[in-house]
Amino acid sequence: MDTDLLKIFAVNVLEISSLLFVFVLGVGVLILTYLYLADVTQTKQAIRKNYPIVGRFRYFFEHMGEFFRQYFFAQDREELPFNRAQRSWAYRAAKNVDSTVAFGSTRPLNEPGDIIYLNGLFPTLTEDALPPEPVTIGEGFAAEPYTTASLVNVSGMSYGALSTPAVRALSAGAAKAGIWMNTGEGGLSPYHLEGGCDIVFQIGTAKYGVRTPEGELSDDKLRDIAEYTQVRMFEIKMSQGAKPGKGGILPGAKVTEEIAKIRGIPAGSDSISPNGHTDIRCIDDLLDKILHVRTITGKPTGFKTVIGDSTWLDEMCEVIHRRGFEYAPDFITVDSADGGTGAAPQSLIDYMGLPIRRSLPLVVDKLLEYNLTDRIKVITSGKLINPADVAWALSMGADFVTSARGFMFALGCIQALQCNKNTCPTGIATHDIALQRGLDPTDKAERVANFAKNLVYEVGVIAHSCGVEQPRKLARKHAQIINAQGIPEPMEILFPPAVPRPEYDIIPAVQVGVGQSVTGPESAS
Repeated sequence: MDTDLLKIFAVNVLEISSLLFVFVLGVGVLILTYLYLADVTQTKQAIRKNYPIVGRFRYFFEHMGEFFRQYFFAQDREELPFNRAQRSWAYRAAKNVDSTVAFGSTRPLNEPGDIIYLNGLFPTLTEDALPPEPVTIGEGFAAEPYTTASLVNVSGMSYGALSTPAVRALSAGAAKAGIWMNTGEGGLSPYHLEGGCDIVFQIGTAKYGVRTPEGELSDDKLRDIAEYTQVRMFEIKMSQGAKPGKGGILPGAKVTEEIAKIRGIPAGSDSISPNGHTDIRCIDDLLDKILHVRTITGKPTGFKTVIGDSTWLDEMCEVIHRRGFEYAPDFITVDSADGGTGAAPQSLIDYMGLPIRRSLPLVVDKLLEYNLTDRIKVITSGKLINPADVAWALSMGADFVTSARGFMFALGCIQALQCNKNTCPTGIATHDIALQRGLDPTDKAERVANFAKNLVYEVGVIAHSCGVEQPRKLARKHAQIINAQGIPEPMEILFPPAVPRPEYDIIPAVQVGVGQSVTGPESAS
């Protein structure tokens, strides 16, 4: 009797357990189905859309890493090329969420080369603060000079290196933020124009978008590009931060029919630009080309370069004074040796060129020495994605800052280092449609605009704390640099601003029209 009851009890337990198991399994399947559908239909997070359910673990582990990282993983400020503290600020700025931190700084205040800003006893009051003042590029020399108040702009990233939705989001976001977008050397696509932002057209060594069938610069195509009112300036790319001396590289897997048509090259084959301009082999060639492009387009024209050997700077400035100011570039973009790239040889990424902390003051001081700062504006780039870095560049004498990877973080980049493989998991640097679907241009455009606005806002916070009304008033006297002993030293002592040479001390104030010759003191005498 007892045995029968025990058997009945055991059978009932097994039946109930089976039912519970089936119920739990069914609920689990329903939950997973719901999570899958929620992930593939949402447009906020590319990882979840491209990797449903599994992608959620990234955010869980990222959150748990805040608690376990000090025992098992890298600290907040140890990763490269951008550490977690730098990326986290960019993500928060893009999402327009609280960017404050608590308890105290995790940044050591004794690392050689780091910047310390000097707060004033009387900071600028909120009611006295001013927005960044406008700067005009090419005034008196270009038919259509460009005036803008933007501080931080989108650096050169080619359509091809970036996906269609990424370019669309950057264009729309830049328009919302009132900043410009550089096309990169891959030519002008419809997606650059779609958002309505100001455009800087970059002319690379392969002349993509403005080349003849033989690969030479086409004046007719230059005019066609200049016809777009959104195209405000032209930039001749001499070299790029991550690979000076090496042309652009776009793997064949990313050269689609559309990209090939825009660039004027065969589809499916590697797009490798020459390592230099065949028609620019000396300073006179460069200045002649600048004048030629400006004359053809009517738009301000300058050039981008990484500084290595710097003896050419003296030669260029002397030639400008000798030949006339119309030969001067309207701007120089100074790129850093630690700049970004979609693909480059490691030997160049790691060892070639000067970092921006040395090259920017070198260029600015040469222009001061030859009294050319009013004529030539300075744009700079190279890992300037946080407010303190942008404030440093302005303090050192830059007129504008551009960033590429900062805006990639705004798009959702997770620093997966897959840019050269067409496997970018966030859809930014890939032409795999399945991966691109995770990047919603509408949502990401808002994040691009938020990033730009919040970055400029916090640069303003630094400026106001230093006692100046707006960011462009920052100067070298407002910062100190930590030396090898861990002691801050005044930046204006370590990098004393140059004074004009006596022969260039006074530049005649000559208001000129387009096409009229403008000369410096030597050629005028």
